Amino acid sequence: MKFSLDILDWRAVAPGVDSCEHWIQWAQCSDINTFSGENPKSQQIPMMSARRMSTGSRFAVDAGLALLANNNVDAAIFTSRHGELENTGRILHSLAEENALSPTEFSMSVHNTAAGWLTIISKNPLPVTSLAAGKDSFQQGILEAQSMLATGASSVMLVDFDGEIPDIYNESVNSEFLPYAVAIILTSGDSLQCQRISLPGEDLNSEIPQSLQFLRGYLSSSPLFNVSADSRHSWQWVRDL
Repeated sequence: MKFSLDILDWRAVAPGVDSCEHWIQWAQCSDINTFSGENPKSQQIPMMSARRMSTGSRFAVDAGLALLANNNVDAAIFTSRHGELENTGRILHSLAEENALSPTEFSMSVHNTAAGWLTIISKNPLPVTSLAAGKDSFQQGILEAQSMLATGASSVMLVDFDGEIPDIYNESVNSEFLPYAVAIILTSGDSLQCQRISLPGEDLNSEIPQSLQFLRGYLSSSPLFNVSADSRHSWQWVRDL
């Protein structure tokens, strides 16, 4: 599998890293992976709406709105490994404690919550898709965008995100890189080529979410970088210099 595309614009949000300049600095420091600092406050989401959102959805919608303010897109794709686990965890805890469920948390617990919020707040009835494919969610979103571009879309926005994880999942999920959101606008082109490659015997499985691996490589000056898929495969990106 091999394909190519162009990136028109990007935005990203994480604790303590919210401006493009900060992200470029983060990308240049490969030994710094964890995020620290306060969660940035949104300047685009109405306060009452922001209060109803999980941290991950707020970051995702904020990054998406920042791109839509300066770009027109034909469709949007949201990818997330954990979705609304932040809200779902609270719901499960309430059930275990036999407490009344919060109607707000229940309505905000579906995987396409962030996608819905984006169209509502932007008042833009975009065609939207929400995908989840475990650690490979971002790259599967790239493939979805590629199929849209191949069938007539001129530009597609991809938003990858994850929010805060309930403490009960700490042993099975590395939360050092959460919460975050990465949004990019993709269009047909040849500036970036991508292919899935096999590297037997080499453990490429990284705890850093795929979209953050991609952003670090994209913002670097390296002509080639990899985004891990699993212990045997990787997505190799090559920049057209």
